[in-house]
Amino acid sequence: MQAANPRRGYILGLSAYIIWGLFPLYFKLLASVPAAEVIVNRVLWSALFGSLLLLVWKHPGWWQELREHPKRLGVLTLSGLLIATNWLTYVWAVNNDRMLEASLGYYINPLVNVLLGMLLLGERLRRLQWVAVGLAIVGVAQQVWLVGSLPWVSLVLALSFGFYGLIRKQAPVQALPGLVVETWILVPVSIAWLLLHPEANSAHVAFWSSSEAWLLVAAGPATLVPLVCFNAAARHLPYTTLGFMQYLAPTLVLILAVTVFGEHLTQSTLIAFMFIWAGLAVYSVDAWLRLRRNH
Repeated sequence: MQAANPRRGYILGLSAYIIWGLFPLYFKLLASVPAAEVIVNRVLWSALFGSLLLLVWKHPGWWQELREHPKRLGVLTLSGLLIATNWLTYVWAVNNDRMLEASLGYYINPLVNVLLGMLLLGERLRRLQWVAVGLAIVGVAQQVWLVGSLPWVSLVLALSFGFYGLIRKQAPVQALPGLVVETWILVPVSIAWLLLHPEANSAHVAFWSSSEAWLLVAAGPATLVPLVCFNAAARHLPYTTLGFMQYLAPTLVLILAVTVFGEHLTQSTLIAFMFIWAGLAVYSVDAWLRLRRNH
């Protein structure tokens, strides 16, 4: 089906993925703040700003649906823990010069989604999808062989986000209300962390007059703005188009890692990227052929 306004959809979609791709620039400014503290504040400020946004950007009936299906709260609790794990790993990777591994993780993610669909949802993989997943597995395996260890940052990011998407399918709550509920569920945990870590920067009143404090507050809008752009873009573009655009974010992270932050792209890592890129190329060809047949 043709989108209502493809031009607006492309602008909004590109905006979302460019913001996500440039996130390392923001998190590098918070390098002096421990990753766990960044995530605690991200949860708190996302919960606050998300609630305010819900007052403006109405989603009629979402709370009533949750009340009628209380099991969805349990699902959102689990998905909230998964997205918090993803955020924590990503921030830690950025501030510990592991951006290349983070980029690799988000390249792997679409292929992990295909594999999870087969293993847990009983979906049957098409021939080209098998080839794509196989290439990704070879890419990870050669990293283990050449480096002697699993690229755990990449795998945690890909698996946590893959399972997050899978679990959110079980609780069909719209993106913004879902994120608000997830973050509010994590608010008690975040407050408990601050109480148990009185030495944390953000636990001191004096800290909130510093520039870093405003950067932590900005974690709320920084989380919500690309999400809003993405959801608006989804109303104007086919989801397959958005699927192809998702490679923009890890590509920007890769470029920043090598050109701005001086991370060294070793031969073994480059080989892993080449296998993953080849798998994504095959996956994209399969998606394009299927879309063409459907039309």
